[in-house]
Formats: sequence, structure tokens, C-alpha cells
Amino acid sequence: MQLPRGSRVPGLVATFLFPVLCALLTFSSVRGFNLAVEQPAVYTGASGSFFGFSVDFYLPDAQSISILVGAPKANTSQPGVFEGGAVFYCPWQRNGTNCTEISFDSHGDRQRELFDTPQPKHMESKSEQWFGATVRAHGKTILACAPRYSWRTEKEEKRSDPVGTCYLSVNNFTTFVEYSPCRTDFSDAAGQGYCQGGFSAEFTKSGRVLLGGPGSYFWQGQVITATQDEIQEAYYPEYFVLEYKKQMQTRQAASSYDDSYFGYSVAVGEFSEDATEDFVVGVPKGNITYGYVTILNGTDLRSLYNFSGEQMASYFGYSVSATDLNSDGLDDLLIGAPLFMDRTHDGRVQEVGRVYVYLQGDHMESTPHLILTGMEEYGRFGSSIASLGDLDQDGFNDIAIGAPFGGEAQRGAVFIFNGQPGGVDSKPSQVLQGQWGSSQQPSFFGLSTRGGHDLDGNGYPDLIVGAFGVDTTFVYRGRPIIHASASLSISPNMFNPEEKTCTLEGNASAVSCINLSFCLNASGKHVPNSIGIKVELQLDQTKQKGAVKRALFLKTRQPQLTQTIHLLNGGKEECRAMKIYLREESEFRDKLSPIYVGLNFSLDPLAPADAHGLMPIFNYKTKNYIEQKAQIQLDCGEDNICVPDLKLNVSGDRKSVYLGDENFLTLFFNAQNLGGGAYEAELYVTLPPEAEYSGIVRNNEHLLILPCAYEMENQTRLVICDLGNPMKAGASLAGGLRFTVPHLRDSSHKVQFDFQIRSKNQNNSQSETVHLALNVEAHSTVSFFGASKPDSVIFPVANWKPGRNPVTGQEAGPEVKHVYELVNFGPSSISQGILELRCPMRVNKEYAMYVMSYAVQGLTNCTSNHPANALHLQHSPTDHPPTLNPKTVHHVERRDTARLISGSSNVLKCNEPHVDCFHLHCDVGPLEKQKRAILRVNFLVWANTFMQKENQGFTLQCDALYHIQKLPYKILPHVYPKGTHQVDTAIHWAKPESSYGVPLWIIILAILIGLLLLALLIYVLYKLGFFKRSYQYGTAMEKAELKPQAASEA
Repeated sequence: MQLPRGSRVPGLVATFLFPVLCALLTFSSVRGFNLAVEQPAVYTGASGSFFGFSVDFYLPDAQSISILVGAPKANTSQPGVFEGGAVFYCPWQRNGTNCTEISFDSHGDRQRELFDTPQPKHMESKSEQWFGATVRAHGKTILACAPRYSWRTEKEEKRSDPVGTCYLSVNNFTTFVEYSPCRTDFSDAAGQGYCQGGFSAEFTKSGRVLLGGPGSYFWQGQVITATQDEIQEAYYPEYFVLEYKKQMQTRQAASSYDDSYFGYSVAVGEFSEDATEDFVVGVPKGNITYGYVTILNGTDLRSLYNFSGEQMASYFGYSVSATDLNSDGLDDLLIGAPLFMDRTHDGRVQEVGRVYVYLQGDHMESTPHLILTGMEEYGRFGSSIASLGDLDQDGFNDIAIGAPFGGEAQRGAVFIFNGQPGGVDSKPSQVLQGQWGSSQQPSFFGLSTRGGHDLDGNGYPDLIVGAFGVDTTFVYRGRPIIHASASLSISPNMFNPEEKTCTLEGNASAVSCINLSFCLNASGKHVPNSIGIKVELQLDQTKQKGAVKRALFLKTRQPQLTQTIHLLNGGKEECRAMKIYLREESEFRDKLSPIYVGLNFSLDPLAPADAHGLMPIFNYKTKNYIEQKAQIQLDCGEDNICVPDLKLNVSGDRKSVYLGDENFLTLFFNAQNLGGGAYEAELYVTLPPEAEYSGIVRNNEHLLILPCAYEMENQTRLVICDLGNPMKAGASLAGGLRFTVPHLRDSSHKVQFDFQIRSKNQNNSQSETVHLALNVEAHSTVSFFGASKPDSVIFPVANWKPGRNPVTGQEAGPEVKHVYELVNFGPSSISQGILELRCPMRVNKEYAMYVMSYAVQGLTNCTSNHPANALHLQHSPTDHPPTLNPKTVHHVERRDTARLISGSSNVLKCNEPHVDCFHLHCDVGPLEKQKRAILRVNFLVWANTFMQKENQGFTLQCDALYHIQKLPYKILPHVYPKGTHQVDTAIHWAKPESSYGVPLWIIILAILIGLLLLALLIYVLYKLGFFKRSYQYGTAMEKAELKPQAASEA
């Protein structure tokens, strides 16, 4: 026994030769052409039988048309055979029909006595032989193969060589013969023991059989060919090894060709300019896995041409096909490489698959004329290639390419490409989408395809597609094709609003109108003599739905018109004429753009189906939409073209905007047109993301109030102002727009507004863009002030007695409260700063201002060089925190000043050498706009210290400073705010009550002077008789005068 060159496991042969396809693909939709996809004929087989793995047409005669379907895992009535496989005969009917199994072989495994053993040996294994994996038909002959069929060999040791076998049904099921050319004495992997004959197969036009056996000779592979007569003549059912005398086959090559899979795919075509068709053989793992395809002469198997793959492991040669694409009478070659990997636009490598097209000329070029690449990842585009014949009846053969993992939800897809003089269209005309299976149970729709024959007899070839994953086969029929064309004309092509030559029915209004006409013709093969065409006319069709249509049909006053016209197949063209008119100019704005008239035509949807139940379809290259245009005559000269000259100036009422502020802003513009009329002229203002539109300036008599609107276009915010329609030559328009800029970001130092005038004119339609940029700045205004309450202390303090060790604050001295307030007036926020306070605490080691406590608001991390209330004095229950009012300052009453001792005042401050200061440091921030930071400090004026300096005035001076160090922005301010403030507390002395006595000598002198003056007064009175006695009554007259008075008083 000859040993294999490398280890091989027979059970893995299927893995090598039938690779598991597990990729996914999603294809974008492509418009359908003439394969009817709405109601395909559907044939189904037993679940799990792989019904549809291979398909073909069977046309034994003109009256008997059917299809053949292979089901390689079907169970049959063969005794002792499990999933041996079957081929089904399915007579053609429009809606599908039941299929009948063809009984090629009704026997189980054959047995034979070997080596004089009493018990016969099982000579073959038909279970899981995959009979029906390959099915081909030619006239009345059917070829069906089982590539996984194995036999024991006639050697003494037991073996199981998967040589493969085929059966021929000859003369329309009259005769059945077996053809197993690899079942020879040259067994084992080194010979034909792993041949798997029938893995691929094809008939020539003359009926010659071509088989591929990719497993022969350590998987080098081979092809074998014989005529039907030779096969029948050599067939003896009692013998396993038969001799086919005139059979041709390729021979074993050097070991470097091992694992090439020669014969993986086969096709036939004429490439040698003789009367005998040649053989196309795919070798997908040859050429160090680049793959290649060879064309062998059909008479002697000489190699005529070789074509190499461009990428390793792309499986170049997985599928092959030969057909005349460009209608030059020569067969062309198509090669599939379903594992080809391509780069996407972002550089990522993905598996998409390719099909290479080689056109035959004087000789075959090794470089493809066209490459068709799959659309999306893992579709396995190129897994099958089928010639369809002339599907669209244009004189060029068409092809179908399968992608069994393509389509929506990975259900498979088949792409239809149409032939042309250059070979084949680069884009598919139609994509058949699989509607069965799922990503968990793929349908493999498109792994098997077969075309080129007309099942229903309507003159158009049909396509069979297998989907063995769901045990289903589909027949898509070719629909009749109509070739149609149309023309559209407008005369004259310009509306003149001043010339109103037509009259509207009903109100007799005169309107401007022009003439419109169109013509149609249609023809097709195997279509009715009368072809119904639906015509739809749209006026001003580029205007969006709901917009005013500027032109209307005169008869209906509508912008659309629908008519159905019946044309004679192949007859002369039919024409129609009508008038259209222009609306009044006050009814629309757009006077400049053309008025497009569109004509769309389609087949009459109400027309009945043909005798085969199919609706005809337009050729996919038919231009069923055409358009013409009309203009509106303008006051722009003979050429009707206005060329404006638009100028724009812009200014603003401020140069900078500040972070944290609303930033009210007014921008002024002046728009001018120094050229011809500008139609639908508008000012476009592009807003930066930081700004908001508020409105137009209305309270300025020098500015126009223009209609302006805020709009959004593709995430761009715009303010659009109407400048006139037209903006006439020489026009000058001035206006103002109000904005706020509240959304400033510190990532940009500028905020830019873009201004531009735009019109709909064709030439010079815009002004230059004017950019107005504002600086983005950070700035804060800070106010800082303080106060002392009271602002002075008067000694001696009432009811205070000196003590050596005070326990309460009241015993230590009078209380003074300082309040310092820092306010951020903005507009920007403050994130960090400092506030420091320095007050004279001790003088010559004696307390002057004793800090009882301090409190903060808006300040953090306060630290001091001396603790507050270091002596732990008790607070007075009457203490209240001071309130700050910068307008309230304590003043000494005027009447009190007389009691104060005048004289110079000693200033106690921190820069004196004998003064020990209380130093407080606090962090400021964060502090937003209009927020404040407050420091309250409670002091005791240490009475004992100042009582020792009787009648001496003092000023206790506290110095406070602040410094803003950081704002919460990347943009730095020009200047950081800082400042100082001084708060004084005065110490006064009042005069004691005893100090108001007069000296003794002054008192004695005053008494003496007073006595002297008294003596002088007495002497003067004496001289005047003041001290002489007077009588009670005077004269008699006086008495008489007194009586009435006396009576009156009584």
C-alpha cells in the first residue's frame, strides 16, 4: 500500500471541499428589472434534505419542460442507506407543483465475496454519499453525482475511499447507468482514492460528460471526460472497476501541486477556434493558494490558457462560467473568488468576494477586462455564476452571480448583470433578495443558480435559484420588456409677464402663456399590440410640496396633469399639445429660477397581465423621466441676465464681550447694490454659538425696519433679512440688529458674526462675506469698604473700674465692631483671591485692641497669627453682630465736643516697631457676579492700657487689603482687581466735673466787687429818696380817683 505524503482524515474531506460559510452580509436595495420577484414558483423538499443544493432545467422536448433539484441529504427507499441523497423531477407549473424522486439507484450497499471468505464484504457505502450534490441535464439525459460515495476497494485490508460516483438517466428515464471513473485499482490518497468524482460536472453541447475530481493524487485533483455512448458501452453493473477505453483524464503532477483542488469547478466553452468545446477548470488552492483557472483543449486536454488569482486564499476558481457577453460570437470567461478581501474607505480589510471577467478576442488576455466586487462584508459574492441567456432581449447575454450570505438579514442574494458591447455592466440591474432563513439558520439562497432556458414559453429566459438551507427552490420568470421613449418641448421658452395673450375660463382674466407638447412611442417582443402608457406632467416641479407653483395648465388651472395613452406596439409616436400660463407676479417671489416642467411615464397599472400571468416592464435603461424649462422675462437686457454688484459694511456698538455677562450688542449694516437688479436679495447673518438674536432696531429714524427671521439650516443658526425682490440697482439699505452674547466660552478669544448678501442671480449673486469679530475678555469690578461701630471710644468709661484680671469682656473694656465687605459687581466671576486684615493688638506688650471673635461670609481658610479671645473672656449677653451700612457712620455730637480734651492724637498702626499686630488672612472665592464676601471682627478696647495714659488721644488704625488672583477662565483678565481700606477707631478723653471750679482769689475778688456794687446801688437809691416813708393816701383829688377803682375791685 502506498502511503500518503501527508496525514489526511477522510472524515474531514467535506470540510476541505465544502467550506462552512458563516459570514453575514447586508445589501442595499437595487431597482428590479425583468425577473418577476413578486410571485416566484416555489418548490420545497423534506426538511433537512438540502433540497436545492443543485438545480438545472430539464427539457427533453419542446412540450415537456421541468426542473431538476438535488437533495444530497434526502432519505430514500434504498435499504440500509441513511441520507444517501436524491434527485427530484419537478414538472413546470406557474405556481409550483409537487416533485417526484427519480429512482437512479434503488439498491442498498452492494456486497461481494473477497479472498475466499465465507461472508460477503460490504463493497461500498452509500449513506451520506451526497447523491444529488451535482445535477446536470442535456436533452433527454440527466447526470447526477454523489461526490462523497466511498467503496472498500478490492484489496485485502478494509478501506473506505471516497471516490465519488455518478449516474446517467438516458433517453428520458429509460436507462440508468453508473459512471464512477475514479473507482479504480489506483486507490488511496496517492491515487484516485479520494477523488470525489462528480464534485463538479458539466455537459458539452454535444452531450459529452465532464467531471471534476478535486481529491485525486493527494488533492491535486483532476478532470475526467467521456461521451455518453462510451459510458453506456462500458457499464456492467456486476463490476466495480470498469474500463472506459476512450475516456480522457488529466494525470498526476509533481508533489508541488498537492492540495490544489484541480476540478473544484468546471465549465465548457469554445476557446480554441475548432468545432469542439473546451474545458474550463477551477483550481482554487493552486499556485500557493492564490488559485488559478486553466482552459483545456476539448480534444486532448492540452492547457490553452491559465488565469491566476491576485490574492492568497481568495478561492479564485471557486466558480467558473463561460458565455458570450459582448455578442461577438466568442465565449467569454467569468471566474469567482468569493473569499476575496478588499479595503474599505477607512482602510479596514473585509471579505467581500469578486468575479473576474475575461473577454475573448483574437486571443485570451491574462488580465481581466472587468472586475465585479461584492458590496458588503462576508457576502461570498461569486459563489455561483450562471449564464442567463439574453434575459432582456437586447442581443447580449446576461449573468447571475450568487452571494449566499448576502441580502437582508443574511438570507442570501442573487445579482443580475447585463451584457453589453464592453462585456458586462459594472452595476447590477436587479438584485433578488432571499426571504427565507435567518442568521442562525442560513438559507444559502444563491449558492446554486441555473438559467438560460424559457420555462413558461413567453420568449424570455428564466432563472432557478436554490436555497438548500431551507430546502426550497425558486423559479423566477423573465417578464416581457417594453422599450419606450418620450420627448417634451416648450415654445416659446420664456414667459413675458407684459404680454398676456391667453384668457382664463370663467373670469376672462388675461394671462401670459406658452405652448407645451410631448410625444411617445413604445415597442417590445412578445407584448400586446396595444401598450397603455400613463403620463404625468408636473409644472414647476422643483418647488417643494406646499410651495406656490408659478405655472399652471390653462385648461385645469392645476400644476399637474395625468393622462393614459394607448400606443401601437412598434407604431408611430403619439403626440399631445396644450398651453400653460404664468400666475400674477404678486402671487410668488421667485422670478429668477427656471420653471421646470417634468414628464414621467409608466406602464398603465390597470392593464391586464399577459397570457402567462406576467406584467411587462420597461427596460431598466429606459429614461422614463424628462424635463424642460421655461424662464420669466426680466428687465435685464437682451440676454435676460442681471448681474448685481453687492457691497456690505458692518459695524457694532462695542468691541469686546465679557465672560459672565449678557453682553447686549447692536450691529449695524449698510447694504448696497451697485450693479443690476438682485432678485430675492437677502442678508444672511451667521450667528456664533455664543450669541442669541433679539430683534431689529426700531427706534432709530435713520435705520430701515426690514423683515428679518431667525432660521436654522443644517445646524447653522441664521438671521435672514429681506432686502427686496429685486434689490434694485443703486439701492442702499441701512439697518440694525440686536443680539445678546450670553453663552461665552473661554476656549475662544473671539466671537465672530458673518454677514453676506445673497441673491438668486446666476452671476455675481453674493457679496463678499464680512466678518465682525468681538474680543472675549474676562473682567470683574470689585468694591471694598469697611466701618467701625462705634467709630470712637471716650474715656473714662462710665461705671468701669479697673481690675487686674478681667473675667468678662465688659470688665476688659468697651467693645468695638469692625465690618469689611468685598462685593463683586462683575460681570465675570472670581474663583480665587485673598483678604488680609492687620490691626494693632498690643502696644509695648499691653493690649490695645483685644480680638474677641470674628465671623466670615464668602471667605474660606481664614488663619491668624494670634488666636481670637486668647484670654477666654466671657462674652457679654448683650453682644450682637454688627450690621454694615456704608452710609451709617458714628459722629460725635457737637454738644459733646466741649467736653473732650483737645490736643494731638497718637496713631497706633502696624508699621510701628513697638506695636504687635493681629494679622488675619482669608481666601476669597468663588464669588459670582453680585455676590459679596464679609468679615466681621469684634474688638475690646483694652481700658486698662489707655487709663494709664490719661488725657491722651489715640487713633487705632486697621489696614485691610484684598487681591483677586484668579478668575475661572482660560482667558486671563488684563488687570486683576486689588485694593486697600483703612478703618480708624478714635480714643478720646472727657473733662472731669471737678475741673469746672473757679480759683479762690477769683471768687473773693468777685464777692468784694459784688459788695461794692451793692453799696453803690444803695447810695444812689438813698439820694433819690427811695428809702423815705410815704403817706397812705395822697391829696383829695387822689382820694377821689381811688374810690371808683376801689368800688370796681369790690
